[in-house]
Amino acid sequence: MAVSERRGLARGSPAEWGPRRLLLLLLLGGCSGRIHRLTLTGEKRADIQLNSFGFYTNGSLEVELSLLRLGRQDPDEKTPPLVGFSLTRVRSGSVRSYSPQDPHDCPLQKNSSSLLVLFLINTKDLRVQVRKYGDQKKLLISPGLLPEGLSSPGLPKPGPSAPSKGNSVAPAGEKARPGPTAVSEASQQSSSGKDQELVLGLGHGNNSYNFSFHVVIGSSAEEGQYNLNFHNCYNSIPGREQPFDITVMIREKNPEGFLSASEIPLFKLYMVMAACFLAAGIFWVLVLCRNTYNVFKIHWLMAALAFIKSVSLLFHSINYYFINSQGHPIEGLAVMHYITHLLKGALLFITIALIGSGWAFVKYVLSDKEKKIFGIVIPLQVLANVAYIVIESSEEGSSDYGVWKEVLFLVDLICCGAILFPVVWSIRHLQDASGTDGKVAVNLAKLKLFRHYYVMVICYVYFTRIIAILLRVAVPFQWQWLYQLLVEGSTLAFFILTGYKFQPAGDNPYLQLPQDDEDDVQMEQIMTDSGFREGLSKVNKTTSGRELL
Repeated sequence: MAVSERRGLARGSPAEWGPRRLLLLLLLGGCSGRIHRLTLTGEKRADIQLNSFGFYTNGSLEVELSLLRLGRQDPDEKTPPLVGFSLTRVRSGSVRSYSPQDPHDCPLQKNSSSLLVLFLINTKDLRVQVRKYGDQKKLLISPGLLPEGLSSPGLPKPGPSAPSKGNSVAPAGEKARPGPTAVSEASQQSSSGKDQELVLGLGHGNNSYNFSFHVVIGSSAEEGQYNLNFHNCYNSIPGREQPFDITVMIREKNPEGFLSASEIPLFKLYMVMAACFLAAGIFWVLVLCRNTYNVFKIHWLMAALAFIKSVSLLFHSINYYFINSQGHPIEGLAVMHYITHLLKGALLFITIALIGSGWAFVKYVLSDKEKKIFGIVIPLQVLANVAYIVIESSEEGSSDYGVWKEVLFLVDLICCGAILFPVVWSIRHLQDASGTDGKVAVNLAKLKLFRHYYVMVICYVYFTRIIAILLRVAVPFQWQWLYQLLVEGSTLAFFILTGYKFQPAGDNPYLQLPQDDEDDVQMEQIMTDSGFREGLSKVNKTTSGRELL
């Protein structure tokens, strides 16, 4: 069973969570940050992806393995199981550093230039061999953690002779077996002169191992996106998996704070976008106040969506500010962000589905099929937001992280596909109505606008779910914030275009209602005959826009 801890909050596997656990997670999920603490017990994975971070010059990575307890080892084996860390630089944070063709291969056994640094834990000799590959000669690796004074962002980077904490520290209550604590330059180098090997000390006590180290990005040549993984090659052999326990603390910093290179601009970006959505909401309310006669309930729902989106972005921006300065957000603000994010997600899809079904603009009662769509989309959106909260509150290395990430992606695609059905149904039924009731011009105008809205929804889904992801893979590590810019910009453009098409104006074809009861009954008969309102009885509706409210 894997347990993820962040700032002292332990969480079990998803199968163990009940309603109370999910509610507690929703209220306390704001304990995330850039100071990670991961505890895994009974773990059987051969490869654990711990974290990914974008470093600038003078950035630092600190890793403290406080407990490593391996499974029972065969005493007849001459060589101990190959265990250790790999630190890899990749072009994009969306590309994983370790994707071997053979699942039984272990990256610790390969001498590949793509593996920048290997930390090979030798439990027999109580030493950690550090092997560097490539031309990364200015990547400074030293034992122990950085002193508190030097670990603050913005201070000069420590040199190789900087003091560091001892790294042979056993867990509380255990007596450590001393190992070599100094960093020694290995005499072994490859014939090319590019490979360098260092040796770190490994502490041992009560059948567990511990050590710590820190890495400093020495120059702009070493800047990039780095992935830190843990490997247990013994578990890559089928049928020989041995459960192990591990507790590791990871602290990452850039000169400007605790945020990754791609996250540094997000504080300003979310703040600006929050102001834009707030301005759009205020402008929309002014438009509604000037045209009260043509205003429907859905217009106020659109206004509420703009304000909730603005508040959600505001809390998101504040969270990034405190993460950058302290390494973790303020829990109360994080909870408010999660609540507003949940409301925004559910309200967005509800509004799109209501507009697409023609509710209040073409008809006033949802059909059975549309009610089923709402019954599917709303619970799925709640599940998607719960998955988002779990992902944000869990360590990347926890066993349930990948599961919830896949759940979020799948549920989001299902919701995006489901909200298209009401628009398609409205287009089909308007086509039937245009050739039946005699109001051909009005219905054709509505049909044209619904087709435009359908294209808008398709473009919105396409840009925010596909193009944005491709952009994130293609751009360099420091420009990956463009992914969030594209998503928020597309959302703002979608809101503005939807408001323009559905503005409360007398000449808007969407809002041209039947002029008398006879026309109203005729329209109701057309909708029922076309299957748009199967199982519903005909009712007469008033033509007054005020009474519809």
